[in-house]
Amino acid sequence: MSQPAVVSKNISKEHEGTAYKILFIIGLCHLLNDSIQAVVPAMFPILEKSMGLTFTQLGLIGFSLNIVSSIMQPVIGIVTDKKPMPYALPIGLTFTLFGVLGLSLSPSFEWILISVLFIGFGSAVFHPEGSRVAYMAAGTRRGLAQSIYQVGGNSGQALAPLITALILVPLGQIGAAWFTIVAALAVSLLIYIANWYSRKLSFDHALLKGKSKVTTNPKGISKIIIFYLFLILFLIFARSWYISGITNYYAFYAIDTYSFSIQKAQVYLFAFLVAGAVGTFFGGPLADRFGKKNVIFLSMISTAPLSIAIPFVPPTVAFILLALTGFILMSSFSVTVVYAQELVPGKIGTMAGLTVGLAFGMGALGSVVLGYLADLIGLPLTIILTGFLPLLGLITLLLPSDKRIAEIHS
Repeated sequence: MSQPAVVSKNISKEHEGTAYKILFIIGLCHLLNDSIQAVVPAMFPILEKSMGLTFTQLGLIGFSLNIVSSIMQPVIGIVTDKKPMPYALPIGLTFTLFGVLGLSLSPSFEWILISVLFIGFGSAVFHPEGSRVAYMAAGTRRGLAQSIYQVGGNSGQALAPLITALILVPLGQIGAAWFTIVAALAVSLLIYIANWYSRKLSFDHALLKGKSKVTTNPKGISKIIIFYLFLILFLIFARSWYISGITNYYAFYAIDTYSFSIQKAQVYLFAFLVAGAVGTFFGGPLADRFGKKNVIFLSMISTAPLSIAIPFVPPTVAFILLALTGFILMSSFSVTVVYAQELVPGKIGTMAGLTVGLAFGMGALGSVVLGYLADLIGLPLTIILTGFLPLLGLITLLLPSDKRIAEIHS
């Protein structure tokens, strides 16, 4: 066999099937990226004391991070769907590196806002492109691939309580500088990913040229597909609002209802978030086996009786139910991303930006709405009403099955 043939065979092996090495690296990068993003809200108590910031100023910092990260994700996805940019990944994380360095050294509120915008932009670039890498590396196991990628992000977010306790409380604002090392590690790993991404694009392009017939869809997205996409986004918003309600307000509820300390209330939230990260991983393989629509439906409907019961049970039972709720509800997190990507094929980055980025923004909006509701009707009643949100999972029954989606696009 000639040398060119051997090289061609090796390239083919590298880019066919499920690329687990790439998936684990991009999942690790997702963990590093989201742990950096978690530094911002984790620093709120530190900034409030060291710089005398008001709650309004802290709210503006959180809003700036969320709005840039969430609104820009679909935009980045649309752009890179038209022209893939492998090296946007390390470049985006370089913005994050400068942002977190600025956050640790900022002498004023204005400089903190600028630093947070850098972090938000870096995150906005990373998420749709990271999801694209997971899709490209998936082979036939798209659910599993997206789960490996998304579990990294959810694990990074779950680290927020530990970041506060172990780094920011002892070291203060300057402690955020340690995360420049985290960002630098992510940049170096993403350079490796970008090289693979570039080779994969070349391989796919050569494969496409070798095919005699390429099917396209010149008619664009049909009205029924837009309707289904609206439904899946609505389900994501409902899930995001519930998660936002628990992560932002349950600690206050536990402190008032059970006379918990702040530290003990944080343990309950940590259990919810960690169980959610574990659930994120298991949802993908289950979807590969039993269907994405089925997993989305069972995830939300099975959560409902647990979430409704949480405000009415003793503390120990509440801890168990919170962990179960996080695990079951988040098992559909990665699945909804893949479902949307298959619903609108060829728009991998755009769908990732919509399902993850816009959902993140809706979670932030949900936090504001639920906070206003708590002021209006009281926190206990707000927590009770929040528990009914997973019942909106019944809307999943209106979605097409995985088989039906394949038939629509065949």
